[in-house]
Amino acid sequence: MLIGAHVDYEDPLAEAAARGADVIQFFLSDPQEWKPPVPRADLAAIRESAVQVFIHAPYRINVATTNNRIRIPSRKLLIQHVLGAAEVGAAGLIVHGGHVDKGDDLATGFDNWRKALQQAKDSGAVLPGTPILIENTAGGDNACARRFDNLSRLWDAVGDFGVGFCLDTCHAHAGGEDLLDIVDRVKAITGRIDLIHANGSRDEFDSGRDRHDNLTSKSEPGMIDPELVAAVISASGAPAVVETPGGAEGQSADIAYLRAHL
Repeated sequence: MLIGAHVDYEDPLAEAAARGADVIQFFLSDPQEWKPPVPRADLAAIRESAVQVFIHAPYRINVATTNNRIRIPSRKLLIQHVLGAAEVGAAGLIVHGGHVDKGDDLATGFDNWRKALQQAKDSGAVLPGTPILIENTAGGDNACARRFDNLSRLWDAVGDFGVGFCLDTCHAHAGGEDLLDIVDRVKAITGRIDLIHANGSRDEFDSGRDRHDNLTSKSEPGMIDPELVAAVISASGAPAVVETPGGAEGQSADIAYLRAHL
């Protein structure tokens, strides 16, 4: 069972070593900007490393929206980053499920996802070794992948493109989806789970708030049982990364907790 962390993109292999991580996730550019992947001097080292790599797409990407000023550049940025992920030998590119604007029909968002993946496929960016992994999200009534009834509709639109799924435990908890039987429910929709984001939450169930917490934190008891997070990983059979605060110290403690409880 591969356990690791989301790390800084400046020197991800050094960050992996500091945490004793089997798997790492990082960005290829500033996640808050509309920028293509930054060329890497350590490209060969990353590709040759025994550490499994996942890339997270910029947060700006929302291919579901009806807003042309966001949707069109999102498609372009998605293609750039999946190609960048393939270049570093990543096992997948994680992309948030996105949303439509208030008052818009979610069906349009699902159709926009399909169009974006068709464009990526036509460009050669949909590669068997580096799938696009759609991640469930925490909040929003107009989200494509918060509630699993909507996730099912999304998968009806995109499942034949070979996309994968990334399950975030904090997002599920905040989004109102119970972790107890979540692996079975997800696999019934997607047929697969490619990666777990193993995160605690600072907020209550169905809060819609995306605030990650350490699995070992005692500051907010009762938000997510960390043993349940370990059980989700075990049931999924997928690698897991913690996206938790506290830098190398906090994440190392979370990794150690998961290894002890798997």
